[in-house]
Amino acid sequence: MQALPFDNTYVRLPEKFYSRLNPVAVDKPGHIRVNRGLAVELGLDPNWLDSAEGTQVLAGNQVPAGADPIATVYAGHQFGSYNPQLGDGRAVLLGEIIAPDGERYDVQLKGSGPTPYSRGGDGRSPVGPVLREYIVSEAMHNLGVPTTRALAAVSSGELVAREQFEPGAVLTRIASSHIRIGTVEFFAARGDKEALAALCDYVIRRHYPEAAQSENPTLAMLKAVIHKQAELIARWQVLGFIHGVMNTDNMLLSGETIDYGPCAFMDQFNPDQVYSSIDQRGRYAYRNQPGIAHWNLSRLAQALLPVLDTDEDAAVASAQAAIDQFPVLFLDAHTGGLANKLGIQTLHENDTELIEGLFQAMANHGLDFTLTFRQLADLADPQHGGGQRVSALFPAPQGLLDWAEEWQQRIASEPTSGEQRQQHMYRANPIFIPRNHLVQSAIDTATERGDFRAFHKLVDALAHPYEFQAELARYATPPKPEEVVRQTFCGT
Repeated sequence: MQALPFDNTYVRLPEKFYSRLNPVAVDKPGHIRVNRGLAVELGLDPNWLDSAEGTQVLAGNQVPAGADPIATVYAGHQFGSYNPQLGDGRAVLLGEIIAPDGERYDVQLKGSGPTPYSRGGDGRSPVGPVLREYIVSEAMHNLGVPTTRALAAVSSGELVAREQFEPGAVLTRIASSHIRIGTVEFFAARGDKEALAALCDYVIRRHYPEAAQSENPTLAMLKAVIHKQAELIARWQVLGFIHGVMNTDNMLLSGETIDYGPCAFMDQFNPDQVYSSIDQRGRYAYRNQPGIAHWNLSRLAQALLPVLDTDEDAAVASAQAAIDQFPVLFLDAHTGGLANKLGIQTLHENDTELIEGLFQAMANHGLDFTLTFRQLADLADPQHGGGQRVSALFPAPQGLLDWAEEWQQRIASEPTSGEQRQQHMYRANPIFIPRNHLVQSAIDTATERGDFRAFHKLVDALAHPYEFQAELARYATPPKPEEVVRQTFCGT
């Protein structure tokens, strides 16, 4: 069997952080897709991953040399309520590998069978959630959003019982690490200060080595996590991405997006949009995501209090000061992102009203989130654009044109030329996103007929989201009324 460049460090923490176990073998593993580009980035042989032996490893039927499989433990606030023990209920972390660029990555099998943290579940995954995570996580990466990634998807040859019996699959997920806010919460709730200190030291070494030089390394780490999350959520907002299940166990300290269960991108703009079938009160609606991130980070700060300072009052004061920076950091990142999307280099005081007017027009007229900004890129310089123009296929609606008159007057005062501004906007506004109806269609054909062609075509179409190709126009087209997807599901 081919050797993989494992160098496992999380298992050097005390065993209270995880349970050692092997993945549970599946009946008849079959190849679905290997992310060949990612494999090369990681220093892995994509041809071997594509082979029968590679498929056995990706399914969990064989454990490669150097792996040290574990399921990690964590807690979490789920829809605002604290659950004292969660953990990897259907995933096994094979180990960590060092890529050729020197970066360290977790290799995790998701859907690999029950663990001590399964809480009665079967530990398996239907093929649908595996394909959704593969499609959306890779699309997010191509859009420039920090995210976990999909190295491979394989079928299990088994049926998984959910609302009905569905074919099973296993996803190989790559992450900078799988350490969550909920990991910190788990040990804080148990009053295990020693474990908290060990965890913080580990996170600092792995993700924030510069924090080690600070007078208070743990506080510096907290501030760095807050900064990364502010920038991450701002990226979600400017792309119209709705995570759907922003529990504290689904927020990584590394600042990457994780767990693409009921996620979705907006079609028509609606600030109260919810897709997740389990979010019946709209806690994680689009407009609420920044506030929820702030709340989740407050839980992190609270959990870190015992190791922030020996003086309780000083710990609370420093944690509160750090948390209070989140709205400022988010606003800076969000307004900066919107300015990029609108071709504005330096925001003026009156620009806030202008931007609010755009979102009001989008809401009033039911404008498509992604197409609206791409159409504005065309309008930034109507004489240019070449093959990037979408206006011929997707004419800008009157509701947008009315607002655009004031916007065009504003950008005329920018120092850049119209053509430069347009090219910048094309690089800031994607045309291809994983539209819900296309994702669902690909899942349906794979689940019902074992046909993965739509899945492969969609993944390929999303590889270059900022470059318009007319022959791929169907992947940029909003859904017809009968195609609209109104609910998404976790699959657990």
